[in-house]
Amino acid sequence: MSRITEALIPPSQRLSADELHETLNLGAGEVGRKRSAFLIMLVLSAIIAAAGVLGDSTATVIGAMIIAPLATPILGIALGIVVGQLRLVVSSLLWVLLGVVLVITIGAMFAVFVADPSELQSNSQITGRTSPGLLDLAAALATGTAGAFAMSRRDLSAVLPGVAIAISLVPPLGVVGVCAGVGEWDAAVGALWLFLSNVVALIIAGSVVFTLAGYAREPSSLPTARRRRAYAIVGIAAVIVVIPLALNTVASLLLTSWGLTIRNASQEWISADPTASISDVHWVGLNATIDVVTDDGEIPATDDLTAALDGLPEFVGVTVRVQTEAEYAIR
Repeated sequence: MSRITEALIPPSQRLSADELHETLNLGAGEVGRKRSAFLIMLVLSAIIAAAGVLGDSTATVIGAMIIAPLATPILGIALGIVVGQLRLVVSSLLWVLLGVVLVITIGAMFAVFVADPSELQSNSQITGRTSPGLLDLAAALATGTAGAFAMSRRDLSAVLPGVAIAISLVPPLGVVGVCAGVGEWDAAVGALWLFLSNVVALIIAGSVVFTLAGYAREPSSLPTARRRRAYAIVGIAAVIVVIPLALNTVASLLLTSWGLTIRNASQEWISADPTASISDVHWVGLNATIDVVTDDGEIPATDDLTAALDGLPEFVGVTVRVQTEAEYAIR
């Protein structure tokens, strides 16, 4: 091991390859105990996550994150890639897929408690997980790195609960189930993409850390050529995940910029009426709605506002809505 590697993972604290394999492989050691514990904790975390999401309770969702065991087989995939064990990769992947199905199913079952699907749009636990961007991926990479270090070093086991909270694996799947259960497919896909980005980030970070820790050079590891193929597959998966996240990030930045333009123009426009004010500017797709509060339900002529918004792209729609629910489409 190089000096840098020894500084990151001191030999005295480094888990042996057999110990790490025993920790991350649900098919090794006391199989019955490990698998039953995994399933029990997964089901319980899914129930807690679904209840927390529907109750818009951050504390409850955090509880689901702490006990969720999905990070174990995901890091098992990373270890299998590093040491070239296809069986470990496949078995860990199957456990992850089983977990995905279970959590989404439980979330969908909880969807029966949703009286009004439109209320989900104001639920912070849902809106915060349905539009992932590059910042989410960056956070997941850093969290995955911390998790892999904690798995590799004996003295860092205390940080694992924090890693479980930060990586957020089960709550997005709970959101997928709840949203799919009420037919909110766009939100469900967004939450699923957040989960997939977290999984890919965890595998990448785990592969890098386990390689730095020297597990790829263990006598039991297979030839480099086989590992390179696995790295290539992970790289392709990363690109597939990153592209939509990058597009979503760009779209969010553009909507923020356009929203600021609309708000400034609308504030100047409404200043002609001292009894009126702008309460909000919000987006639904590519249509911005300006909420106006007035004393008498009347608003100034929108010609000046329309002229001020001429610089926006043609596909951006703007609607003015007054407190009396009257609407004026100006674009």
